[in-house]
Amino acid sequence: MAEAIDYSIFVGKAEDGLAQMSLAIDGIDCAACIAEIENGVKALPGVVRARLNYSTHRLTVAWREETTPDVVVRQLEVLGYRAHPFAGRAEENEARHARWLLRCLGVAGFAAMNIMLLSVSVWSGNVTDITPETRDFFHWISALIALPAAAYAGQPFFQSAVRAIRSGRLNMDVPITIGVTLALGMSVFETALSREHAYFDSAIMLLFFLLAGRYLDHEARRRTRATAGNIAALRGEMAHRLGADGVPVLVPVQALKAGDTILVQPGERVAADGVVASGLSAVDESLVTGETLPRPLKAGDPVYAGSLNGEGALHLTVTAGGENTLVDDVQRLLDGALAEKGAYVRLADRVARLYAPMVHLTALVSAIGWILAGAGVHDAVMIAVAVLIITCPCALALAVPAVQVTATGRLFRAGLLVNAGDMLERLALVDTVVFDKTGTLTLPEPALALPRGADPALVALAGRLALSSRHPLARVVAQRADGAPLENVTELSGQGVEAVLDGRVLRLGSLAFCDAVAPATLPAGASLIAFRHGTQSLVMGIEQALRPDARQVVEALKARGLDVRILSGDRAAAVQPVAAALGIAVAEAGLKPAGKIAVLDALKARGRRVLMVGDGLNDAPALAAAAVSLSPASGAAVTQAQADAVFLGRRLGPVLSAVDGSRTAALLMRQNLAIAVLYNVIAVPLAIAGLVTPLVAALAMSGSSILVTVNALRAARPGRKDEANDARRGAEADALEEVAA
Repeated sequence: MAEAIDYSIFVGKAEDGLAQMSLAIDGIDCAACIAEIENGVKALPGVVRARLNYSTHRLTVAWREETTPDVVVRQLEVLGYRAHPFAGRAEENEARHARWLLRCLGVAGFAAMNIMLLSVSVWSGNVTDITPETRDFFHWISALIALPAAAYAGQPFFQSAVRAIRSGRLNMDVPITIGVTLALGMSVFETALSREHAYFDSAIMLLFFLLAGRYLDHEARRRTRATAGNIAALRGEMAHRLGADGVPVLVPVQALKAGDTILVQPGERVAADGVVASGLSAVDESLVTGETLPRPLKAGDPVYAGSLNGEGALHLTVTAGGENTLVDDVQRLLDGALAEKGAYVRLADRVARLYAPMVHLTALVSAIGWILAGAGVHDAVMIAVAVLIITCPCALALAVPAVQVTATGRLFRAGLLVNAGDMLERLALVDTVVFDKTGTLTLPEPALALPRGADPALVALAGRLALSSRHPLARVVAQRADGAPLENVTELSGQGVEAVLDGRVLRLGSLAFCDAVAPATLPAGASLIAFRHGTQSLVMGIEQALRPDARQVVEALKARGLDVRILSGDRAAAVQPVAAALGIAVAEAGLKPAGKIAVLDALKARGRRVLMVGDGLNDAPALAAAAVSLSPASGAAVTQAQADAVFLGRRLGPVLSAVDGSRTAALLMRQNLAIAVLYNVIAVPLAIAGLVTPLVAALAMSGSSILVTVNALRAARPGRKDEANDARRGAEADALEEVAA
């Protein structure tokens, strides 16, 4: 029974006026659950949309008046799933599920170690001098360990198999459950008859290996979901709304509505989309729009939720509050993109759709055939068990994960942290690479550009004055300070900072404030900040520096046949010089999140498979919409959550390593699946013919698993050509860093 929850309080309105609710779904075990849940809910009268996000287990349902939230929840129960309101509870449930999987893994591991000690004694004794009484005693001890351990540790597979059968489908857990159950049952039967062989060890070892893979996969997705839920934190939880008497009152951001006036203090994030009513300041919108430089604000200028206010206080008239801000639009785009991406079915899942029913049918036909041929029920069942064990999808289940683990380790050594288990499969098919500019092709921190012949002492003095300013451009200048901050500094909002030293006025700020003229030698597109010391003036540029190996990586990607492009939210004046420096022909600027998704959709419509590399909040929906995505570790937390992998360091080389590693991994995955299929083609006829006992079947199954694991280890070794290229790129990058220093 579902918990006594009033789901109506969680119902909201979609943009098209339909009632809408988001639910966290328990019991999702594979990608095949997506279609089952969505189609099952869409079958309800009045339901217009049902979209399941596989990464977050979030189901969004929109309906007309013909249905109610309770009807949707009951339908999910009929399908074999439990639903809860999508809130903090989802993360709590996921953490609890992870702990449960870990306990199951621990029980299986403990039982497997002890049973194997007994089994080794029996195996060695069978070829020497063990007595039947001693062998039976060891078998019964194994049974006492294996049966309760399997009953507990096998729950993730048993429950999934029962749900699948109840809903009229088969998944990979069904043959696993049947094989383990029959192996244990026949082992007890054989032990009771004092037979020579029992198979408790095979059943428990199989559970242990499969639980290890399931726990690691669950943990990877849980970490992603935990971070993805924090996008709303970019605008904060509370805002200062001005009452009728002009006194600010602290209210939740959800209570803001169009027409309200809010106070945004220096250093605060803007809580809602609005228009500046009064005040002068500059806002950092890099996480929202991708704009490199702070944007000056005056009365009448628009500003977005999530922007970071600079040095001045602002009064904003709210134009979009509650859940209608740009940040919320990004979240909706993100959910939609992830729902589309969730339709991807892993390679092993596609193979398993045919594999499971074929295994069951083969075992059943084998048993019936031997009974019709005159064999006893015991012998027929033993042959059927041997077929199930020898075809148990251990090699198939390991074929892809084994390669993923070894390839992921190789990528980790190259500076990549992989979030998605199927990333390598998708990345191997990529033919287009799309980069964001700010913080991706360029370093996250801006660099100071000085005119020719700049006086180092004057730059150091400007840095000391900049230490007293909160302006983002001043913080870059402050890195050149040589000494303590100046005293008695005055800040003039929207202009700069001023101080007096040894009777001379010092100013740092806009060109007009410092009465300075920009020299022609500064880089085009750089932001300018001026410094005046008495009669001396100095104009400095602030620009984004390219990552040290950006050009080499772009050239290498092109050499591998990939189409490289730039999609940026920054202005064209800042994007075009970067594109020219890197030799990238297609570079689009000034794109909002929806614009980036539109470009990716157009590429997808032309049959392109896109790798998106970005770092800002405005990139998060595009990262989710792309076939595969990467983000630098310096990017926004929510962006890293949507990326399939995160790369570390100042270099772009890990992107190239990911492309090369994925192509090698995809080849090894296909080889492993071929090995698993070939093994079944050879072994199954022998099992059907009665030439294989369950013990030999278990050994053969283990042998095939070892074979695919050994083949997967090749993914951990980069080829000589790759190593040479990596060394060359590293040396070039180091040389560039030395020159820059």
